[in-house]
Amino acid sequence: MRSNHAQGEVTEASAGVYRPLMSEERAERMRHLHEDMVSMTKAADTETSSLLGLTFVVPPEVKRIGPLSELLGEAVLAEVKSDDRVLEMGTGCGVNAVIAATRAAEVLAVDINPDALENAMDNAVRNNVADHFEVRHSDIFSSVEGVFDLIIFNPPFRWFTPRTMLEAATADENYSALTRFFREVRQYMAENGRLIIFFGNAGDLAYLQQLIDTEGFRQEVVAQSSRLVAGMGVNFFVYRLS
Repeated sequence: MRSNHAQGEVTEASAGVYRPLMSEERAERMRHLHEDMVSMTKAADTETSSLLGLTFVVPPEVKRIGPLSELLGEAVLAEVKSDDRVLEMGTGCGVNAVIAATRAAEVLAVDINPDALENAMDNAVRNNVADHFEVRHSDIFSSVEGVFDLIIFNPPFRWFTPRTMLEAATADENYSALTRFFREVRQYMAENGRLIIFFGNAGDLAYLQQLIDTEGFRQEVVAQSSRLVAGMGVNFFVYRLS
């Protein structure tokens, strides 16, 4: 399927071919931003952070908690219900899965990074939610079974090729994981299931919107913020999809 978009070039999402929906100049700016962010987010030591009354310890091998984590965390708390079965895709240190587990009946946290999975479970134990918290190695839905009332995804923003497992938390080559997620997610959603997605224009926001529209989701922006990132103004959004 070929479709034109007002912000830029043609993309062929149905064929799995990603092309930036933005000018070449902006795409190059995104590449420089990504390199700056990779340099800024490399942690030499284990970090301890507090968020929404919880404590998270994050080793250098796992993406650390960012300055806007509270924005997403508060949206998760506002959405999760006591009888929900929750899935967090790409859990990292487990921050949103652990937040959800403070209220939800059952939480599954998945990631492709084994270090992240170990860290997520450690943080679940640290915050006393491990009795209804599971981690599982999964490439998108490859190891996921059943349906979920709430699915949370804070995907990599950029479409570049990651050079390390740590960089895969912020770079998704040609948005292959993001595209697969949207193509497959409906079969893992319970009746009246909801999605919470975090994204910003530090990535290709127009492509995310195309995926949302193509799959026919209703959307609502439940939180947003703007800030300077590596000298560039970036808008961040938390979407509720149903």
